[in-house]
Amino acid sequence: MKMLVKIICPIEPFNSMVKDGSAGKVLGRIIDEIKPESIHFTEIEGCRGAIMVVEVGGAGDIPAIAEPWFLNFEAICEFRIAMTPDDLMKADLENLGKKWS
Repeated sequence: MKMLVKIICPIEPFNSMVKDGSAGKVLGRIIDEIKPESIHFTEIEGCRGAIMVVEVGGAGDIPAIAEPWFLNFEAICEFRIAMTPDDLMKADLENLGKKWS
């Protein structure tokens, strides 16, 4: 199952890590460990952030994805299930519409 992970890194400790040269190394290590399908860095709510797509087998995979961000950057991580168009078609929206009309 694909998950979208929104990561928000507070100004600190990230600024201190940039200044001491450790931010890039830690980011690289996290990305190498998690192996996201994709990751894009951006600003979120005025902070450094990222949107990541990861494949998970179940809820038990979430701590291994979130903890490196929590422990190294005191980040906020939000997880959302992501569907492909094929996944959405399998939902049988027509019949759901009839059932709940």
